[in-house]
Amino acid sequence: MPRFALKIEYQGTPFYGWQRQKTLPSVQQAIEDALLKIDPTNKGIAAAGRTDAGVHATGQVAHCDLARHWDSFRLAEALNYHLKPNPIAIVNAAPVADDFHARFWALERRYMYRLISRRAPLTFEAGRIWRVPHLLSREAMQEGANYLLGKHDFTTFRSTLCQAPSPVRTLDELTVEEIPLADGTEFRFHVRARAILHNQVRSFVGTLERVGGGSWAPIDVKTALETRRRDVCGPVAPSQGLYLREVCYETDPFAGHTAGESNEGTP
Repeated sequence: MPRFALKIEYQGTPFYGWQRQKTLPSVQQAIEDALLKIDPTNKGIAAAGRTDAGVHATGQVAHCDLARHWDSFRLAEALNYHLKPNPIAIVNAAPVADDFHARFWALERRYMYRLISRRAPLTFEAGRIWRVPHLLSREAMQEGANYLLGKHDFTTFRSTLCQAPSPVRTLDELTVEEIPLADGTEFRFHVRARAILHNQVRSFVGTLERVGGGSWAPIDVKTALETRRRDVCGPVAPSQGLYLREVCYETDPFAGHTAGESNEGTP
């Protein structure tokens, strides 16, 4: 059975996370239902990572086995047709090796968290960014973030429900970007790591927001990390600001398969 990798974009607002639920809508279920429309024998998909309820993705990767070979463009088109009206898009598809695994072959996962500092409520960006009404210091947040870089026991910054066997992870990047706007300031937190613990990014951002607002000093982040106690973590930032931006592999599974172009010519 040919195996395909899918690059997936979705708005997480109407879903209770990536993983299939018994009675609640999920991204996985919506895609698997679409797959069954084109391949009634399909056994489902496996993703590079699970996202929580309300979390978005611009570069989720999953793989599936199909009963027959498909042109990559036509596969994406067929799935997108059956995914309507869900806010989910297959932005690329490509055949991969039979043993390719979206999760276990991933070398790095890249996340972005969006936070906006402005007094007025959100309209167009509601559900896609976390708004705080007070000013924030990028410099202070970056200083605090620097204490988290490298290999650490991140017990302080993971959910008590996290199922990972070890809290030790290596954080390769936590960069705070400041974007001036006409009506406020947007801050983007860029995170890179091979693997991320449950609620780790949102715990980072919630803690750093306290630093940016002056409630914590940057050194307090280091102190909290070293306690290895979840109860000293800052608040967990809401899910709507978090995006799974990219999953990286030793060889890009989509190289040579440009989104929007058929391998068989114009459809």
